[in-house]
Amino acid sequence: MRIYFCGSIRGGRQDVVVYQRILKKLEKYGQVLTEHVGYGDLSEKGEDSVGGGEKAIHHRDLEWLEQSDVIIAEVTQPSLGVGYELGRAVAMHKRILCLFRPESGRVLSAMVRGADDGSLFQVLDYSEEEVEGILEHYFDKLTKV
Repeated sequence: MRIYFCGSIRGGRQDVVVYQRILKKLEKYGQVLTEHVGYGDLSEKGEDSVGGGEKAIHHRDLEWLEQSDVIIAEVTQPSLGVGYELGRAVAMHKRILCLFRPESGRVLSAMVRGADDGSLFQVLDYSEEEVEGILEHYFDKLTKV
């Protein structure tokens, strides 16, 4: 299974430790195409080493999105890029799981929470202690479909 993980880069790197924990768990279920999102040394400026700059990043990431079987998005830290990826994934009819931590004090965008259809697009509130169990349950159900 190919997994596309979404997390904030230019929108803020405050949750990188959470991303790392999620990514470690996702590796159990398949190939994570976007493991760089969890790199601790990746700054809010993003990837400087990608030849071709921002256009190359955009095209590469869309290619990965198309190749993916499922999208897992940590959406607690607001990010225009993650929102864009989610919109594109919806248009591609991809399976999407959005994870949001209410304890952050933030309020999730109505455009994301309201997209939850209980099937292809799901939004789950969670705490850090619950994330591994939530992912296990999600992928167990996914593999039985």
